[in-house]
Amino acid sequence: MSKTMILFFVSFLVRLHILTPIRVARLKFFYKLHWWPNFEHPKDINEKINWMKFYGDTTSWPLLADKYRVREHVKDCGLDDCLIPLIGKWDTVDEIDWDQLPQQFVMKCNNGSGDVLVCPDKKKLDKEKTLQYFRKTLQAPYGILTGEEHYKQIKPCIIAEELLDGSTQPNKSQSLVDYKIWSFNGKPECIVCYSNRHNKYYCEIGVYDRNWNAHPEYLRYSSHYVPEQKLMPKPASLDTMLRIASILSKGHPQMRVDLYDVNGHVYVGELTLTSSGGYMNHFTQAFLDKLGQFTVLPIEKK
Repeated sequence: MSKTMILFFVSFLVRLHILTPIRVARLKFFYKLHWWPNFEHPKDINEKINWMKFYGDTTSWPLLADKYRVREHVKDCGLDDCLIPLIGKWDTVDEIDWDQLPQQFVMKCNNGSGDVLVCPDKKKLDKEKTLQYFRKTLQAPYGILTGEEHYKQIKPCIIAEELLDGSTQPNKSQSLVDYKIWSFNGKPECIVCYSNRHNKYYCEIGVYDRNWNAHPEYLRYSSHYVPEQKLMPKPASLDTMLRIASILSKGHPQMRVDLYDVNGHVYVGELTLTSSGGYMNHFTQAFLDKLGQFTVLPIEKK
């Protein structure tokens, strides 16, 4: 059965109220992690993310998860210079102004995951194929298969941003190094580095603490995630990145702040409240438990 057919079937059951979002989440959790979760009394970070999805205050989540409107939050935090320059925004594929686009750009939907189009040369771009892809992506009801209800409140659109220069990345990474900083109510604790990303299904990965000590023992590798070939050097902008992550994550029990460093300038990629939907299986249980201990929920506050 294809993913499209599964999505249609699950959506049908959800509309009939046979499958509620939390039941979808429990089944997804069991499928990915191979054990039955306890969302009501969560311990590790996966369970706590799911607790927040269904029992916490998610009022701000539609804004923060929206790759277009999150720019408002970044500006409100006084970090305008960390925004990747915006080229255009369109509500439908038919509105895309191809003449407005430069020779190089990045295009993506504001409410999805892994649907990024990197265009290094517009002359070689298959426009019809691109239109078909984004027309389909805009119509996809993202979040149904993962129980992420806040995505329903995001009005889908397409955005284009400037293509950042990735020619001087550390360890000669063939893609921008994605510094994913996990922060807990404004306190950064660890950084997960993604490098040499070939597509959304393959990249090299490494885990570091805030002092830049490597922790390969926290990783469970798969066909999608492989160990980085050599340790990532400590970025000169690390203190700046930690400061930015602290500012953006204040007031949230946990948040993953994704940043890029391009020639010493730090850019915000995205903010994530539900990393991998709350079904992360590429970290060891010890690491998931550790992140869970950092995540203090309202029910745990004294």
